[in-house]
Amino acid sequence: MAAVTHKDKSSTETFGANVAQTAKDAGNAAGNEAKQVGQKIGDMAKKASEETKKFGEKIGDEAKSLASTAVQKTEDAASFVGHKADEATEAVGHSMKSLGGTIRENTPKEGMLADAGGAVASTLETGGKYLEDHNLKDISEDITNVIRRNPVPAVLLALGIGFLLARATRS
Repeated sequence: MAAVTHKDKSSTETFGANVAQTAKDAGNAAGNEAKQVGQKIGDMAKKASEETKKFGEKIGDEAKSLASTAVQKTEDAASFVGHKADEATEAVGHSMKSLGGTIRENTPKEGMLADAGGAVASTLETGGKYLEDHNLKDISEDITNVIRRNPVPAVLLALGIGFLLARATRS
């Protein structure tokens, strides 16, 4: 075997030191690059998170706006229907009063038919005036109060109406 000289040993040590330093420098450079890439990825993730949050807030705002619009449109429609129902109730009341007046004019002035015609005319006129003067909410409150004061007759009346409707639809 050949003898290793001091010069060869020194060159080998220098070469090894140079390789070690180059490896160390490459490792540091790779570490710095990895750190920079990690920071860029972190920044991108943060930006994506912020954008997603903004997008979610925007969608939430749009959903609130749509819900508010839907509620407003529903309220407007309900108000319109309620107004039309009140107008129809008033028109029925006016027609009832008019019919009562017609019956009163065309019934005999004396006798049993006069009394019956007068009673029917008075009832139609009173009912018509009530319908003209009250809206559906007032009418429903009045009906509720009558049922509360007279529950047994109200149940019997409901059963009678149900029986008549059943017979009418069965035929």
